Amino acid sequence: MPDDWTRALAIAAHPDDMEFGAAGAIAAWTAAGKSVSYLLVSRGEAGIDGMRPEEATKIREDEQRASARIVGVDEVEFLDYDDGAIEYGLALRRDLAAAIRRHRPELIITFNHRESTFTGKWNSPDHRNTGLAVLDAVGDAGNRWIFTDLGTDPWTGVRHVAVAGSPEPTHAVDISETIDTAVASVEAHAAYLKGLGLPPGAARGPLESFAAGTGERFGGRPAIPFELVNV
Repeated sequence: MPDDWTRALAIAAHPDDMEFGAAGAIAAWTAAGKSVSYLLVSRGEAGIDGMRPEEATKIREDEQRASARIVGVDEVEFLDYDDGAIEYGLALRRDLAAAIRRHRPELIITFNHRESTFTGKWNSPDHRNTGLAVLDAVGDAGNRWIFTDLGTDPWTGVRHVAVAGSPEPTHAVDISETIDTAVASVEAHAAYLKGLGLPPGAARGPLESFAAGTGERFGGRPAIPFELVNV
């Protein structure tokens, strides 16, 4: 993965998306002195089957903030789009372009925008729509004549977009030193994991297996894969 950057903005549809796809890499980057901020398009309120959305909202927010702190991320923002009903369009592109201009990142991290996941299953529409809007918003953020009502200067400094969870990875980040941190960041989503029927400690095995499998293709060390997209 390129390392010629100092500021990154991670944009995902839901709390827990970054944890299941990129947290180990983010922990490695922040440990190296790089700055990473999170932007969540929704608050994940529809993510726990046994909990009403109005109750889940606060819990999911708190779990995301705690999880982010574990990997060295202090700034977490939410956009208040409805979980499960995120639509691609100008409104989302505008909000994401505004965030990119405000944070001025050189790297953007997002989640899989493709139709299928790396497991071959059909991807969530929230993931697809958010990922596509992120890719388009990079260009929007750099064009001063798009979304002029924002009253912000354009930002053309994004050098890379790294897509976590992609079925077509091109690059990877060694997480040999941060895999325990990555596991802890997943486990910080305790209410969400409980809602999935997963007991405490259940996240470690799949995450370690995934990192080991990635490492077989990328240098033989535990790693997190990304698709690097040119924008």
